[in-house]
Amino acid sequence: MTTVPSPNKEIEAVLVANQAFYSAHEQRDLVAMEAVWEQGPSCVCIHPGWPILRGWDAILNSWTRIFAGPGRNQFILTNISGSVRGTTAWVTLDENMMDQANTGTIAATNMFVRTDSGWRLVLHHGSPVAQRR
Repeated sequence: MTTVPSPNKEIEAVLVANQAFYSAHEQRDLVAMEAVWEQGPSCVCIHPGWPILRGWDAILNSWTRIFAGPGRNQFILTNISGSVRGTTAWVTLDENMMDQANTGTIAATNMFVRTDSGWRLVLHHGSPVAQRR
């Protein structure tokens, strides 16, 4: 008999995977970033201000370039909401960036798929939030 994890445990596991993504980003840890992603040809990453990146090779190249850059990003994550439907999950949140060069809020969606190795990221989409005047 197969047991199905409770919805709360599933969401908790997705939120842990989501936090691993941001920890890898803040630490500029390419190995940790690779562990977060599913690494298939259908993965998609949309960094704020970048064109759509499709496939793991393009995404890995982007993280290599970002981590080699001058900025040091720190995130305060707010407005976090996670949902699970079968083998797919998504997290929506606000990435409040704290950096000497860049500050601001990015509205983000991170989509995950359940694999034999746990939840893996297949889509990251970040869009800048306009400053209210």
